Order: sequence, then C-alpha cells, then structure tokens
Amino acid sequence: MLVAPSMLASDFSHLADELKKITDGGADYVHLDVMDGAFVPNISFGAPVIAAMRPHTSMLFDVHLMIQHPKRYIADFAKAGADIISFHVECADDPAEVIAEIVSHGVRPAMVLKPNTPAESIFPYLDKLYMVLLMTVEPGFGGQSFMPEPLLKARQLKEKNPSVLIEADGGINAQTVLDCAQAGVDICVAGTGVFKAADPAAAIRQLQSAGC
Repeated sequence: MLVAPSMLASDFSHLADELKKITDGGADYVHLDVMDGAFVPNISFGAPVIAAMRPHTSMLFDVHLMIQHPKRYIADFAKAGADIISFHVECADDPAEVIAEIVSHGVRPAMVLKPNTPAESIFPYLDKLYMVLLMTVEPGFGGQSFMPEPLLKARQLKEKNPSVLIEADGGINAQTVLDCAQAGVDICVAGTGVFKAADPAAAIRQLQSAGC
C-alpha cells in the first residue's frame, strides 16, 4: 500500500518541518487538500502555499481540488508543483474539459467520488485517468469516521480500467487500512493517523504493510 499523508492534519505553522518528517518517514506521496468554501463548507490553502512547500520534498504532490470550478485554477496548481491533480465529478465544470486542461500542463489527471456518488458517473472518463480517489468520509473536514461502503466501488473501477490507481481518503488508520487493502485500494491518504501519531515513521510503515 502506498501512503499519502494529508497536510491538512499537519502543523501549518511548521510546514517545512512537517514535510521533512513524512519524507524522512518514508511516505510515498504528499496529499494536499484544497478547499474553496463553496464546494465544501471549509477553506484550506491554495497554490501559493503549495508552491512554498514544493522545494522541501521530492515526493509526488497529490493535489485534491475540492472546488466548484477547478478548470480555471489548473494552470496555477501545475505551476505550483502538482504532480497529480484530482477533481470531483460533482463539480460545476465539464469533466472532459478539466481532464484535458490537466493533461495540457503535463500533470496526471484524477477524479474524485464522494461517498454516495456511484462509480458509473466517471466511467465515460475512466480511460483518461491516472487515478480515482474514493472518499470514505464526506469531503471538507479532517478527523471524520471511516465509511467502508465506498470501497465497493474500487472493484467496479478496476474491472473497467485495470491500470487505473485507486486511492482512498478519510478516517484511515492502522485498522481501517486493512479494509482498503482487501478492497484493492493502491494508495491510502492518512492525516491524523500519521501526523498525530507518536511515531509518524512507524505509522507510515504500518500503513504501507497493509495487504502484504
């Protein structure tokens, strides 16, 4: 299992130190949750903060856009250093146009499904995607309880496109990651499970070992 610690759970007053902590701890990706206060009822950070973080690690930047109109901001996040940009199928923009915009900037495209959104909603775009992110909580706030039902979509997506990576995000810890591994998830996002752990490196290793 690849592990992408979510910076949403980090200490925002020491972002460089927090990035070093997870880089030295052996994390695979860095997950960056961008919220606009419209698509979700919360605001986090934007492209300038991501650009400021970029020099402090060589890990892949996995940018999750929880915003109503992602297309207009793709260039900004690509310039800031995003390696993967995921956006919600439930957003207000045309998904095909957003994917094309992401690809035009040399970034890997991904789409996100809220817990109650069916996998079929992204079938028309699945062959163009690098990754699909399954939300196992309602997007917008960290620290929520894990919902196992959305993981059923992992098999459906893999059947349609075996090469697409499946990522899960929300309430993932040493116990719930086992459900993710069993469902065929490739990457897990963990916020409080890593950053609030007494030993973040050990927490990362434990998550990575799931399914082995």
